[in-house]
Amino acid sequence: MATILTIGLHPNAIDYTRHPGLDEATLTARIEQGDAALRAAGFDAVSCLIGTDPDAAERTVRERLSEGTFELAMIGGGVRMAPEHTLLFERLINVLVATAPGIRFCFNTSPETTIDALGRWV
Repeated sequence: MATILTIGLHPNAIDYTRHPGLDEATLTARIEQGDAALRAAGFDAVSCLIGTDPDAAERTVRERLSEGTFELAMIGGGVRMAPEHTLLFERLINVLVATAPGIRFCFNTSPETTIDALGRWV
């Protein structure tokens, strides 16, 4: 099975004023449940939670990529869907392509849709 790098915003990096009904503890629990579901489904997934600073996020992703070979990267909706994170998303795509040639991408819309996103490519 392919080794997957799952990239998403760390719960402490999110402005919750834009997400009524969501807070850091709730999102942390959802991410942990999603990670447990990945393991239970047999996926070989490595989590990579990042902040919103593109330079720091790139360093974090490069560190994770140095730990092994990844065939697939899943980038979460929090990174992709917020206009203020466009530069962050571009940087992640470019560092992944440059560092892991041939890597494929999939995208979720929430921690609960990660298995569906991975299943489209694994």
